[in-house]
Amino acid sequence: MFHKVKNVKALPDYILKIDFINGICKYYDVKPLFEIWQPFRALQYTTNLFPLVKVDAGGYGISWNDDLDLSCDELWENGKSA
Repeated sequence: MFHKVKNVKALPDYILKIDFINGICKYYDVKPLFEIWQPFRALQYTTNLFPLVKVDAGGYGISWNDDLDLSCDELWENGKSA
């Protein structure tokens, strides 16, 4: 089951606030990804990239560019409830 994303907002310290279409809000910490997947380190080292996050078409995930994205299921399963 997909938990589609309605809105995403970049917060300080590499935290994302994700609003899902079912009305649930979760917070997702991106920092652990810096060690797991090297491409995500670009969010640390590329000035002003992190705030450019956007919801993908259809709400099936979020992305920063063609190389950096996260699925709605990842955000739902590993996000922390507000």
